[in-house]
Amino acid sequence: MAKKPLRSQFFITIFLLHILTPIQSQPFSRKLSKNSFGFKKEKLSHLHFYFHDIVTSDHPTAVKVAAGPVTNTSQSFFGLVMMMDDPLTLKPDPKSKVIGRAQGIYASADLEKLGFLMVLNYCFTEGKYNGSTLSILGRNAALTPVREMPVVGGSGLFRFARGYALAKTHSLDFKTGNAVVEYDVFVLHY
Repeated sequence: MAKKPLRSQFFITIFLLHILTPIQSQPFSRKLSKNSFGFKKEKLSHLHFYFHDIVTSDHPTAVKVAAGPVTNTSQSFFGLVMMMDDPLTLKPDPKSKVIGRAQGIYASADLEKLGFLMVLNYCFTEGKYNGSTLSILGRNAALTPVREMPVVGGSGLFRFARGYALAKTHSLDFKTGNAVVEYDVFVLHY
């Protein structure tokens, strides 16, 4: 029976050592040199392309994934959520050269006016930006002449990107919902 007090003392000693021993942890953050990432001078690039949002066709590029409530009588389509994989082209003609895709979600987020929350990536497939992306997160008041949305980041040649995208509706078919939108994107990147 003398073994039980020794066993208890052993566990108490281990417990106290554990509590009293300072814990070494890794730092939460550290400063890094821009040079270690190969950053040189920041550049400003202007990209110009057309976005083809095809809702009604045999091969749509945007599909409804959620609709607003059945009782919703809003003219803004509040609650509508669309998933898209829209081609980006050099010219407004859908048969012009495809330079990338706009992939993401847009959702009607305004109770009174047509206003979309845009969450998307421009995924480039041509030229020096092939494999690079730009990320957009912002409001698109689709019926206004020019809309501005922020560029919040990117990948590839657009790492650490920031800037803005200007959208202008080139054509819109109110019967089908199909649209071609002209984009001018101004982006700072390394």
